[in-house]
Amino acid sequence: MSLDAGVIAVQGDVSEHADAIRRAAAAHGETAEVTEIRQSGVVPDCDLLCMPGGESSAISRLLQSEGIAPEIRSHVADGKPILATCAGLIVAAADAGDDRVENLELVDVTVQRNAFGRQKDSFEAPLDVTGLGDPFPAVFIRAPLIGDVGEAEVLAAWDGRPVAVRDGPVVGTSFHPELTPDDRIHGLAFFGD
Repeated sequence: MSLDAGVIAVQGDVSEHADAIRRAAAAHGETAEVTEIRQSGVVPDCDLLCMPGGESSAISRLLQSEGIAPEIRSHVADGKPILATCAGLIVAAADAGDDRVENLELVDVTVQRNAFGRQKDSFEAPLDVTGLGDPFPAVFIRAPLIGDVGEAEVLAAWDGRPVAVRDGPVVGTSFHPELTPDDRIHGLAFFGD
C-alpha cells in the first residue's frame, strides 16, 4: 500500500524529512509518496503530515496566508498523524508565548522559543524515548523548551525537561530527528512503533 505523505515546505529541512518518511514507511512494509506543500488544497489528500523547523513566526504567517492552517487542523481532527519538529512544534503548540506566532493549538503544551540557546549552543544527546528500545540520537538546534504539559503525554525528556510529546495523532519534538539516519521518530509518529 502506498501512503500519501505531505511535508509542509514553507521552511526547514524538507528533503531530509521526506527521506526519513520514505525510510520509515519502507521499514514498515509500506511505500510513501511525499509531496512538498506550499499552498492550500494538498493537505486534504495526505494520509500523514510533517511540519519541519525553521522560523516559527514566518511559518505561522505563511500557513495562515496560504490557507494551509485550517487544513492542518482538519487533518488532526480526522485523527491523521502529524510530526511537528522544533519550530513546527512551536506553531503546533497551544501557546508559544509569542504574539508573532498564531498557534494551531494541536498539542496541549506551552513552549518557549530558542530556550536551549543559540545556534552555537547546538548539541546532540542520546534520548530514551517511550516506544523506542534504544536511545535516539537527538540533535538540538535553537530548540524550544516545552513548558507546561496539559493533556499531552511526555515521550522523552532531557535534563528533566520534556523534549518529545504526543497529543492524540500529533507527535512533537524540540529536536530535529531528520538530521540523523535514524528514522525511528518518524516511525513512532506515523506507524506507532
